[in-house]
Amino acid sequence: MSHHIDRKTKNYSTNSLLIHGKFLTKKWDFSHHVIPPMSTSVTYRLDSIERAARGFNNFANPAVFGHRTPDPIYIYERLDEPVRGMLEDNLAFAEGGDCAITFASGMAAVSAAVGIFVKSGDEVISHRTVYGCTYSLFTNWYPKYNIKVHFTDLTKAENLKKFVNKRTRVIYFETPTNPTMELIDIRAVVELVKELNRKRRKEERIHTVVDNTFATPFCQRPLSLGVDVVLHSLTKNIGGFGTDVGGAVITREEFESPLMLYRKDFGGQLASKTAWTIYVYGLPTLSMRVKRQQESAKIIVDFLKRQKLVEYVRYPGIEGTREYEIAKKQMTDFNGEFAPGNMIAFKIAGKPEQAHQRAKKIVNHIAKNAYTLTLAVSLGQLRTLIDYPSAMTHATIPLKEQPAHGIIPGLIRLSIGSEEPEDIIKDLTDAFSVTK
Repeated sequence: MSHHIDRKTKNYSTNSLLIHGKFLTKKWDFSHHVIPPMSTSVTYRLDSIERAARGFNNFANPAVFGHRTPDPIYIYERLDEPVRGMLEDNLAFAEGGDCAITFASGMAAVSAAVGIFVKSGDEVISHRTVYGCTYSLFTNWYPKYNIKVHFTDLTKAENLKKFVNKRTRVIYFETPTNPTMELIDIRAVVELVKELNRKRRKEERIHTVVDNTFATPFCQRPLSLGVDVVLHSLTKNIGGFGTDVGGAVITREEFESPLMLYRKDFGGQLASKTAWTIYVYGLPTLSMRVKRQQESAKIIVDFLKRQKLVEYVRYPGIEGTREYEIAKKQMTDFNGEFAPGNMIAFKIAGKPEQAHQRAKKIVNHIAKNAYTLTLAVSLGQLRTLIDYPSAMTHATIPLKEQPAHGIIPGLIRLSIGSEEPEDIIKDLTDAFSVTK
């Protein structure tokens, strides 16, 4: 269902629209509420069998894909409900998509985004570096269903050609990548896939799926660059406060019904109470939070670059780097300004074992002594979070295989929060001193 902005609001900025929402919506009439009400009903009264039948056709009948009724008919919370619908409308608007489908977690969103395109015997090509649980899905579960995943370095788009065959259905990547902060040139991949699809029948098309969690819609909107499907972990920057887990898939209208059917049958719907929290607190404050955090990130990057203990820093805003040149083309905020985001990766200097031991010492010191740095998984919160991927978020990748996926000893990930950058630097300086 495509998003709708009424005439009174069409001339306002994206930031303002995400704060105030849509006062004309078929999801729910809440025009007299400053804050929309929370819906907590699991099931809904149906006026007639005929209305019930129309509602079930919307969600339960694959034969009517693309023929949903224009007004939502609510039946059961797992199928659809008003607050989740309003959140989805605004997520679709933020990403520039026709529709958004929300899920109980980011991994449920990953599973659905790829799952609607693949069946037994099909193949996926993925960038070599992905979130640890995505890697686990691709390597532990997909082989059980006879779905093969090829990992390659998509920083060079032409590497696709090494693995593309008649069974290829999905090209999957994150940009920036978790945790290495590599950037994939979205348009280069899209153009190559377009070229490959010219020779394919519709049912054999290759689809591009991008995890946009690190960038958020504020910094990057891959659909505008030709990507088919974008997904997010709503738990991270969009949720913003570390209180709720969720996921979302944003795409074209043609994929809305398959995604709704997937969610209905596999479960994994976003709870209405969680949808309300993200809709009321998370999405409306996204712009102001990320703006603040990326300002701090630039200051902290400059600090890290001056440290002898740091071998290199990866951040899309570092001029003169490959990542910077790509980021300038595809990472812009709602006003068209350069937006490199709030995520940083840096490597501690030294040979592999030495770098590992140094990084371990630094991170453990932070865990016990730092005030503004918290050792924890996840990202995109008000608090600055530090992660040692090899032992934490990417531990599902066997240790010997980690370097092939960009996870190297001494690599540390920072999610910059909203504290004063000088205080974060103070805690980092103290932690670096323990290696002297």
